[in-house]
Amino acid sequence: MSEVEEKGRKSSEESTDDSEEEDSEEEPKLKYERLTNGVTEILLKDAASCMTVHDKSGEHVGICSEDGKVQVVGLYTREGFHEIFDCPIKVVALHPQFSKSNNKQFVTGGNKLLMYERNWLNRWKTSVIHEGEGSITNIKWRANLIAWANNVGVKIYDLSTKQRITNVLRDNTSLRPDMYPCSLCWKDNANLIIGWGSSVKICAVKERDPTEMRDLPSRYVEIVSAFETEFFISGLAPLADQLVTLYFVKEASEHMEEEFRARPRLDIIQPLPETCEEISSDALTVRNFHDNECRDYRLEHSEGESLFYIISPKDIVVAKERDQDDHIDWLLDKKKYEEALMAAEISFKNIKRHDVQKIGMAYINHLVEKGDYDTAARKCQKVLGKNMDLWENEVYRFKTIGQLKAISQYLPRGDLRLRPAIYEMILHEFLQTDYEGFATLIREWPGELYNNMTIVQAVNHHLKKDPTNRTLLTTLAELYTYDQRYDRALEIYLRLRHKDVYQLIHKHNLFSSIEDKIVLLMDFDKEKAVDMLLDNEDKISTDRVVEELKDRPELLHVYLHKLFKRDHHKGQRYHERQISLYAEYDRPNLLPFLRDSTHCPLEKALEICQQRNFVEETVFLLSRMGNCRQALQMIMEELADVDKAIEFAKDQDDAELWEDLISYSIDKPPFITGLLNNIGTHVDPILLIHRIKEGMEIPNLRDSLVKILQDYNLQILLREGCKKILVSDSMSLLQKMHRTQMRGVRVDEENICESCHTTILPSDTAQPFSVVVFHCRHMFHKECLPSGAIPGVQFCNICSAKRRGPGSGILEMKK
Repeated sequence: MSEVEEKGRKSSEESTDDSEEEDSEEEPKLKYERLTNGVTEILLKDAASCMTVHDKSGEHVGICSEDGKVQVVGLYTREGFHEIFDCPIKVVALHPQFSKSNNKQFVTGGNKLLMYERNWLNRWKTSVIHEGEGSITNIKWRANLIAWANNVGVKIYDLSTKQRITNVLRDNTSLRPDMYPCSLCWKDNANLIIGWGSSVKICAVKERDPTEMRDLPSRYVEIVSAFETEFFISGLAPLADQLVTLYFVKEASEHMEEEFRARPRLDIIQPLPETCEEISSDALTVRNFHDNECRDYRLEHSEGESLFYIISPKDIVVAKERDQDDHIDWLLDKKKYEEALMAAEISFKNIKRHDVQKIGMAYINHLVEKGDYDTAARKCQKVLGKNMDLWENEVYRFKTIGQLKAISQYLPRGDLRLRPAIYEMILHEFLQTDYEGFATLIREWPGELYNNMTIVQAVNHHLKKDPTNRTLLTTLAELYTYDQRYDRALEIYLRLRHKDVYQLIHKHNLFSSIEDKIVLLMDFDKEKAVDMLLDNEDKISTDRVVEELKDRPELLHVYLHKLFKRDHHKGQRYHERQISLYAEYDRPNLLPFLRDSTHCPLEKALEICQQRNFVEETVFLLSRMGNCRQALQMIMEELADVDKAIEFAKDQDDAELWEDLISYSIDKPPFITGLLNNIGTHVDPILLIHRIKEGMEIPNLRDSLVKILQDYNLQILLREGCKKILVSDSMSLLQKMHRTQMRGVRVDEENICESCHTTILPSDTAQPFSVVVFHCRHMFHKECLPSGAIPGVQFCNICSAKRRGPGSGILEMKK
């Protein structure tokens, strides 16, 4: 049994430790400091029982005591009030605007609530607001509302109507009111917070509906929130929509050692209608806290600054909301450097005690200590910014711990940059351990960051040990490029057959450097090399390229072939050489070349084609040279292809060729079939049919004859169709012309005779006259026309000289 209890005790202790660790991760909402400036010395000899806090407008203070004395004293004037009562006075409260002449009012609380007002005669008038319910222990005045607490409960008095508007009864009557006094606090002009014992109530003062008033006050109070707390309340204060509560913690165990007795707590809570939610809780170590009771603590607050004063007999502690500096302090204490840095960057205008860069440096130091070098290096970009001295210090630190690679990719490389020695140190580090990383840095870093010659020498030194290392060679070429030694870079690129060689040549206009390296370029990539050479003929002539490639005919052919494709007339002096190059390396393109070239020597081409027995090319050359009969003979004898022979005859359209073709085919049935199928549109098939020997078997003769007949019928149909279309169009045009010529022609005084050039109409139209108007719209006086050769037929003198046709006909107008 005892073992179980011991285990249970240990587990509870462990869970308590865990909860404390979790609580410690929550950031406190308030910070604390003791009120000094002589207060500590005063409290060593005396004890504080109450305190008031006011803003700059407070010019008077009210004082009362157990012996009945009441004083109202002006801090900056001599005016005041002095009175001695015959009973203890527990509390006094001044009008919130007491300094104004029309607000000279205050109330005192003893066994009755008395109101003092100064009248126009400068005398104090006294009136009793309330009495008969025991001693009044607390008064809070806000605007026109006075709240006070006695042994029975809390009342609110409305000065504007001079009526008491509520009575909030005390809940726990078993607690002595002198030991657990009531705490009052106005949140604003209409909300009162009441704390008594362990009970909290929030009361809202509201206007009553005029229809419900009758004999009731114009205002009423509604309790909007009421809940119980775990400890006894010593003071209350508002904080936005939350509450700051000062608790007196009374331990249940009487045997607890004195040093472990509970300290007072200052909590921030969120009130709800029937309960509350704890936001934060702090235990306060005030002097002599183990001797204090609930009545010994007070909580006062300053509305304008969110300051909270915790008063105890021997100590006064000030609590205030934590600012951004405090938040950063807490984050740094918890080693949450990244959050601290982010908070400082966001609020850099508001922080006073911290510096963004110093926080960032602390974060980098923390990351380095953890061994997270990459993150530390990445943060350097943000933290170090433009401070080159800090950058150099960090680089040397990373070198000391052997992590130069981590920081290399984050170094400044723009307008702001470090000394060249820093970059060279890092490049040497990579060159010793990582060729690929070294090459990456050379590609990424501008060449102005470091001394190029120094790095070139270092790379050459390493190449002596490993002369074929492709990474080092490529990097060396890039370094030569940065140093504008392009010829050296070009040699390396060509040796490596690097893809950037053509870009290098174009970018830096290195055509003069490649005149003796054309073969190397062609061996690397024929297509790119030829395109580059042809695009830059003005820089490297065709003759120069041909000279360089004369010992590599296969490469020469590629170059000349592309040259010919671009322009048939360029390189015409090399067309004779191209015949043999095509015959050797590219026969499929030989025939197109022979067709397109106008500078090719036909005899030389024929000789080469005959030597190599290129029948199709030979046929083309023979036909081009005018020897069509020999060409046709080669097709029939060498190729034995009747279709090609027929096609050749069609192209030449020569009757003698057709005769030769028929004569050659007459004893070859397959040739006859081919001719019968294709000859119909060019030669009369009867000529072929009559020459066929009787009894000769011809394949597919019937089909061929049927096809001939069908072709003939098709030709007849086409002719008839064309004839109908022609007749229809002729009739349509004739009718159109007839309608046009039958239209009337307007003749007026503006028209003239084309012969005598006088007005066509006479000045006296009453006299008879004759006018001749031709269809060409030329007009004449009848007497101005010569008599025609054909009686009754006349023609326009002007148009008949040019043509004779329908437009020269006549229209005669007589009157």
